[in-house]
Amino acid sequence: MGDTPSKPRSSKRRRDFDPAAKGALDGLRVVDLARLVAGNMLTKVLADHGAEVVKVEPPAGDSLRAWKVDGVETAWKTWCRNKRSTCMDLRNPDAIEVVKRLAATASIFVESFKPGTLEAMGLAPETLLAINPKLVIVRVSGWGQTGPYRHKGGFGTLVEGYSGFAAINGFEDREPVLPPMFMADAYAGLYGASAAMIALHHAERTGQGQVIDLSLFEPIFAVLEPQMANWRIMGRKKPRTGSRSTNTAPRNAYRTKDGGWLSLSTSTQAVFVRLMQSIGRPELVDDPRFRTNPDRLRHIEAIDGVIRDAIALMTREEALQKFDRDGVTIGPIMDVEDIDADDYAAQREALIEVPDAEMPDGWLPMHGEVPRLSATPGILRNPAPRLGQDNDALLVPLLGEAEVARLRAAGVILHGEIV
Repeated sequence: MGDTPSKPRSSKRRRDFDPAAKGALDGLRVVDLARLVAGNMLTKVLADHGAEVVKVEPPAGDSLRAWKVDGVETAWKTWCRNKRSTCMDLRNPDAIEVVKRLAATASIFVESFKPGTLEAMGLAPETLLAINPKLVIVRVSGWGQTGPYRHKGGFGTLVEGYSGFAAINGFEDREPVLPPMFMADAYAGLYGASAAMIALHHAERTGQGQVIDLSLFEPIFAVLEPQMANWRIMGRKKPRTGSRSTNTAPRNAYRTKDGGWLSLSTSTQAVFVRLMQSIGRPELVDDPRFRTNPDRLRHIEAIDGVIRDAIALMTREEALQKFDRDGVTIGPIMDVEDIDADDYAAQREALIEVPDAEMPDGWLPMHGEVPRLSATPGILRNPAPRLGQDNDALLVPLLGEAEVARLRAAGVILHGEIV
């Protein structure tokens, strides 16, 4: 399957699933009708801390299942661990009634349809809150439930461009650069998880549920502050500066003698002084061009050249050892191969491995549980479910065996196979 990694992998991070594991959110049920990344990121955070996340999937499954690598659902396995799956034909009114029954037992309800779709399905927030007044309803969409773009398609790529992120990302003489990962979706999912818990706290105190209107746009736009204030004051747009910063200097990526890359930041004057001493240029601390951070920003090409030339004489390992010893804030720029063999990632369990028969060596690498809680750490309860895997376990207690059998015969509840 693909290229064979050349660096040895650490086995210190191997973990197994424990179906009996309980987390801080044990007893909390989340009904999840979301698709793709943002909604699944949101519910993954909750599931990793003990919530029972019930994925309600259509016959073809969550669209995330289609993102395969050599036939393996790596995206699904990563974002949907600790969740359960029931599969229904949501075009059938009987399926909608089942979803209502599930919502009546839940604390949080998550969906990511285009605005208006939930209402057309017969699951408008007013309907759900009439069934369960304490329900927290999270509505994920590209542009929000209101405003002139509410009906537009909302993939994260469009939002990453519209938010102002791409305009400042990349190099000045090149095109704006969109992120090579699901940045807008990830921010929305993380904001959404915290918003859901804020609303849940309110519901538990007051008995009042509510609707969370979570666009992909606003979270990524929010993390770019204070750009708007800077623009109003200065009347200048933030330029694309590559790996440099417009706030501190030097800050960049530097190449070593053996072709490695290092990331350096001198956010304080003390670090800059230590850096100059470390590379044997202490006289530059008092050079009028570099004496203060604003001075260095004005003469960035000159100071960058000094550092670039010094680092180019060392291997990556030599530079890391030297600068670490000298108290300079510098680190390696890692790729997936580096991280796969990295002791820090393994010992922190930021990267773990779980059993998976579809992987070449029987182990699936994935991220550990985030955030890290001391009294109630995250859990690994079960791997991402097969489509419809939990139909009977979830629905028989809710509907009874006879009703589940009827709905299955009518094609409303579907078996755990993609059809």
